[in-house]
Amino acid sequence: MAVVERREQGAGIEQVGETEGARRGTGGCPSGAPVAGETEVVAKAQRRRFTAEYKRRIVREADRCTHPGEIGALLRREGLYSSHLTTWRAARDRGELAGLAPKPRGPKATPPDPRDKKIAEQEREIVRWKQRAERAEALVELPKKVAALLGAPLESAK
Repeated sequence: MAVVERREQGAGIEQVGETEGARRGTGGCPSGAPVAGETEVVAKAQRRRFTAEYKRRIVREADRCTHPGEIGALLRREGLYSSHLTTWRAARDRGELAGLAPKPRGPKATPPDPRDKKIAEQEREIVRWKQRAERAEALVELPKKVAALLGAPLESAK
């Protein structure tokens, strides 16, 4: 096999010494040995977040496009998909100005039920009345116990 010299146009990068057709699909050396500096660690992709003002600006610019291909050029320039524009236009048409702002994530907070407050108050009141009833029963039993200790029978009112 012949040794070829490759050049990328405009970049001025030369690769000398590779044999044509001998490279592997993974881009490694023909000998299979790893080449130093060839391993690239790519950062984890993050979801893009667009501000409400940015969305409004892009929708306004898209609405001003009158000639064929202008919207495509706008989307390419901004690195957007047509689905972004469609979603943002629909939100604008529904009048969801808040829909263009970032929404708080997580479970929605539910307001407390006023009945829960009343139930808790009634449970506390029941506990107080039970304690009061227990004290009253203890006061009624006290004379009976004293009489039993003294050996004198209690006279009941007739």
